[in-house]
Amino acid sequence: MFESAAMAGIFQESLMNYIKTGGQSPIVTPEMYNINSAMDGKQFIYSLQLGLGYKIADWLSVFAGGRMNYFSGNYDGYLNAKLKQNLGGAELMALALDCDQTGWGLTPVLGVDVKYGKFNFGAKYEFKTNLNIENDTKKLDYPDSAEDLVGAYKHGVNTPNDIPSMLSVAASYQFLPMLKASVEYHFFDDKKAGMAGGKQKDLERGTNEYLLGIEWDIIKRLTISGGAQITDYGLSDSYQSDTSFSCDSYSLGFGAKVMLSEKMALNVGYMWTTYHDYTKKSDNYSGTGLPGTNVYSRSNKVFGLSLDYAF
Repeated sequence: MFESAAMAGIFQESLMNYIKTGGQSPIVTPEMYNINSAMDGKQFIYSLQLGLGYKIADWLSVFAGGRMNYFSGNYDGYLNAKLKQNLGGAELMALALDCDQTGWGLTPVLGVDVKYGKFNFGAKYEFKTNLNIENDTKKLDYPDSAEDLVGAYKHGVNTPNDIPSMLSVAASYQFLPMLKASVEYHFFDDKKAGMAGGKQKDLERGTNEYLLGIEWDIIKRLTISGGAQITDYGLSDSYQSDTSFSCDSYSLGFGAKVMLSEKMALNVGYMWTTYHDYTKKSDNYSGTGLPGTNVYSRSNKVFGLSLDYAF
């Protein structure tokens, strides 16, 4: 996708030159040049959450706390397009980027837990996290025609990257002393979370997630579990871009908990996600005046391992 945007820029610029020179300058097409490119990107959010739980009655508990989030990201890459040697080998486009991004924000969290017979109800609300990320750009080279592609990575630019507010409600039922099941619902208010270029306004609505799970204590020291999740975004063509896109999905997961002692437990889990491809058609692809199509897709597999100790 990075290359396709560059190819569109090369075509558009050569077409303008062709018009200006009255047909003396050639229209540059992909078979006339070679592209060499690479891009590496990474994003991390490190979090520390502290809170206080209080048991009001045997059936009611509440929680209040906050989570500190620190964002760290980096984008490092280049693109170089040159005419083939038999056509002169001239450089058509050169891009280079090395940019670090950092930012932080605080998330207030409230929760409640209610027990009624064999039922257990819970709810949690995480407030929106105002998070701006700032560029520390070490290298940024690009022609004017690539302003829309990499201009947002200029040094010192601040970009909104809010973490949306989230409501979670859940209910579980204890069928047997060793068997229980649960259902859960999440709502992420993405449409009210600030994003780069105000793209949150292009969403039709926030994100809905539906979850269910089951847990079975096979023996005293071994518990197994399984679950499923459906994620449904309020997507639109104008929201999706080559550098930031989402796809509706469903996930399946399995886990096990082994009690190593009365206070220590080993947890292991695995899940995979199946995403639905998103097809975006355009009558004016990357400003070329020609129709084009992007198909956005991704895959995801997660393995988790933890060691819990109760004091």
